[in-house]
Formats: sequence, C-alpha cells, structure tokens
Amino acid sequence: MPLVKSASKQAFRKNIKAEMAAGKPQKQAVAIAYATKRRAAQGKSGSSKKK
Repeated sequence: MPLVKSASKQAFRKNIKAEMAAGKPQKQAVAIAYATKRRAAQGKSGSSKKK
C-alpha cells in the first residue's frame, strides 16, 4: 500500500500503521512517516539530495 503524501496528522498516523502492518519496527515506521511528512510539506516527491 503506498504511503499518503501529506503533512496532515491523519496521513501521518495512516503511514505509521501501514508501515507497521508491513512488518517494520515501530521506530523505523515513525521515521519513515516523518520523512514522508517532511517531503510533503516541502513540496518535494523524490529524494532530498541534489546532484
């Protein structure tokens, strides 16, 4: 299931639940959800590094 790319609290919660359902540890799921939330707030969809 793809993650919700939004900075809202509800999307953040859904992303954590989705990652934990996929078998990720809680800390890793939270880190992934924060990264997705941060990218959505910045308006970026890819990686944060520029070449």
